[in-house]
Amino acid sequence: MTRQCRVSDHAERLIVPGIPTSVPITVAHGDGIGPEIMRAALEILTEAGARLDVEEVEIGEAVYLRGHSSGIEPEAWESLRRTRVFLKAPITTPQGGGFKSLNVTVRKTLGLYANIRPCVAYAPFVPTRHPGMDVVVVRENEEDLYGGIEHRQTDEVSQCLKLISRPGSERICRYAFEYARRHGRSRVTCFTKDNIMKLTDGLFHQVFDQVAGDYPDITSEHWIVDIGAAKMTDTPENFDVVVMPNLYGDILSDIGAQIAGSVGMAGSANIGDGVAMFEAIHGSAPRRAGRDVANPSGLLLGAVMMLVHIGQGDVATTVHNAWLAALEAGAATYDIAGPGRAPLGTRDFAKAVMAHLGQCPERLPAVDYPVIARQELPAPAPVARAKKALDGVDVFLHAPNARPDDLAVALLSAAGQGWLRLQMITNRGVKVWPDGFPETFCTDHWRARFTAPYPGAAAHSHILQLLHRLYRAGFDFIKTEGLYRFDDQPGYSLGQGQ
Repeated sequence: MTRQCRVSDHAERLIVPGIPTSVPITVAHGDGIGPEIMRAALEILTEAGARLDVEEVEIGEAVYLRGHSSGIEPEAWESLRRTRVFLKAPITTPQGGGFKSLNVTVRKTLGLYANIRPCVAYAPFVPTRHPGMDVVVVRENEEDLYGGIEHRQTDEVSQCLKLISRPGSERICRYAFEYARRHGRSRVTCFTKDNIMKLTDGLFHQVFDQVAGDYPDITSEHWIVDIGAAKMTDTPENFDVVVMPNLYGDILSDIGAQIAGSVGMAGSANIGDGVAMFEAIHGSAPRRAGRDVANPSGLLLGAVMMLVHIGQGDVATTVHNAWLAALEAGAATYDIAGPGRAPLGTRDFAKAVMAHLGQCPERLPAVDYPVIARQELPAPAPVARAKKALDGVDVFLHAPNARPDDLAVALLSAAGQGWLRLQMITNRGVKVWPDGFPETFCTDHWRARFTAPYPGAAAHSHILQLLHRLYRAGFDFIKTEGLYRFDDQPGYSLGQGQ
């Protein structure tokens, strides 16, 4: 049996000075199951007394097919920039080339740098192998490989650039610690792969450690992402808030949601300095559309996060506790019903939640959200300009059927007695000259490193002279990367054997 929440717990907090009584939000009903679960979520919010002024926009498949490659039209952008709060149902992206990810477009265009995904177990009411799981994944949302900067460089090799910035890392790490402090959590864990990617993931880890120093009340730790992921899937109760770069966060937040119980139950917040987007993490499931079977919980919990964001934590508390109480009373859609429980449809599940408004769960922990809207975080600290010097250049070559020793002879001949001298050749990052192994598999994509006789002694003119010599010798150079040092520290990977 559920218990009534005391009215005095939240009633006196309904009107807070400085917080508008009605907040404009932009709502998109999406595709597939999107309209059904959005309708259910909005009915629950309305019944709970959410103070919202809803502006509806169309996004997704129909907009794509009208010729908008990102799935969103100018009118929708105007609404988002006006309301600055976006509650979005899942959409369908048409198959085939030429269509951009709407989520990525919105996140990057509006600067939604922080993706927050709570992964919570609701045992025994939702089947899970990890009944004690309560992990929040804080994912950097704009950088890393999701910059989408890709090139096909040779017949056999394409590349994707991984970009990690100090300001981007500082913002997301600080957000993770602020989230932990605001929500009464005691530990923040960072996942990276900086034993391999020493400069990019190494920067993220370094900034995490620096930011952690500002939060002595919160325990901080770092794990290499592969073993950290293994630990999180095995003993998630040992983690609290986990922060990581974009790709790792994308993967592990879905894994975390699934092992907690179901991806269909996970909500997501995408937070920027001025705009925020709230959604379920699952897709549009077109095969389930129109059948009144979809679980609205993920979108509803995303909407709860939205209510907290806009300062309506009183309503967020009411809705979330009613949802928990409904779970305890046996309300479940097909994906979480488990053996021996009759699943409810989307509409009946929403009715079950509304029937429990004002009640608190008995066995699951009740929630109590703050009413005051979040405070803006300080801007990342300015970085002092380093003394920058040039050591040389990596020249990337398209050379089909080449052999390392033969390629080295040709490059040495072409470079002649120029200031920059050939130091090594790699293929897919493995050194193949000098002292390479004949067993190393090679493609048609090579990196030739040329350096000056001593550190910092190269100039751009030297690189131009070298490239001109290589061009005259018939080499197909496809890309160059300057080898810079910053305050006398190499800003490039040294390579095997150096």
